[in-house]
Amino acid sequence: MPTVNANGIDIYYETRGSGEPLLLIMGITAPGSVWEKHTAAWEKDFTCILMDNRGVGRSSKPVGPYSTALMADDCAALLEALGISQARVAGVSMGSTIAQQLAIRHPHKVRSMVLMCPWARCDNKAKAIFELMVDCKARFRPQEFSRFIQQLIFSKASWDDPGTFQAMLEDREGAANDSNPQPLLGLEGQAAACIEHDVLKQLGHVQIPTFVVGGEADEFTPKWMTEEVAKAIPGADLHIYPNSGHAFHWENLEDFNQRVGQWLLQN
Repeated sequence: MPTVNANGIDIYYETRGSGEPLLLIMGITAPGSVWEKHTAAWEKDFTCILMDNRGVGRSSKPVGPYSTALMADDCAALLEALGISQARVAGVSMGSTIAQQLAIRHPHKVRSMVLMCPWARCDNKAKAIFELMVDCKARFRPQEFSRFIQQLIFSKASWDDPGTFQAMLEDREGAANDSNPQPLLGLEGQAAACIEHDVLKQLGHVQIPTFVVGGEADEFTPKWMTEEVAKAIPGADLHIYPNSGHAFHWENLEDFNQRVGQWLLQN
């Protein structure tokens, strides 16, 4: 299995496709394999690198707290270990905060970046959500925790769509049977990184082509957070999906894959 020791931990990764490298950084609680529906579209143009962040999947799960700066250094160390001097980067949710730090701390390693449902700083409500996430993880059965996450990320339209709702039920069943669930300490470490992320003042110095994407009905990281990031990064492109939640990239899968894939080809 492809694992490298980098930045003091073992980092698990997989690759898909061929072409110039595209590093994909997943959000809180999730392993890199969750990118599969996107890499299915992008692998024809790029070598997609799906990594498990520290604290989840098959990567190391040290005791936290973690920080987005530390996790960005993980990404930089992985690229170094793979002999990749520069890559395009896409990050979703927590992955977008890691991508921001990668651009700030290791700008020469980032050719361009896509920031999905990002935030530059947490307000009190966002902090409370991450704290509640940890509390729920400690108390809920896996399928119950999966349902809680679904409530955070999907719009009402998705809940009312029969096909999407059926897929949610199947995902809950999958969580109940997961042979490698994220341990509580891994989530605690990641949640701490999300809460303490605060780079608003630094984003003005980022000179990397950036595409910021969000959902109009995102109740987890609201539209103002996405717009604040886009405004802070000079020259950033912005797209907001109407009537879509935190999971807008699944709710608008075909359009999102095409839109982002084309942007990456041009940047």
